[in-house]
Amino acid sequence: MGREHQLTLNEWRTMAVLGAQPGLNATQVADQTGLDKMAVSRALAGLKRHRRVQRHDDPTDQRRSRLYLTAAGKALHEAVSALGREREAALFAGVDAQELARLEATLDKLIVAVSGCDA
Repeated sequence: MGREHQLTLNEWRTMAVLGAQPGLNATQVADQTGLDKMAVSRALAGLKRHRRVQRHDDPTDQRRSRLYLTAAGKALHEAVSALGREREAALFAGVDAQELARLEATLDKLIVAVSGCDA
């Protein structure tokens, strides 16, 4: 999907966050995605180049801008999201609810261990 739509993984991560939470600033996108500020900056540059994201001045802070998906960005977000849901359904088709719950619990433990945070 990435090559087909000229979309990098970090651009997709940025789009996914903005699709769910329109109007974030770049720092908030970095916080939500776990990407560093430079990676977000590059992702935003690529998204702007393809007219998938736009900036609007933040009315509460003139030093910041708020980020929103454009109509093209929203359409691509929906298409990629739908494909992701289809792939997820196919991947987990043979996994029952108990197995999925154990997998989620194990992944949560691994994330805590890697991040060094308490659950």
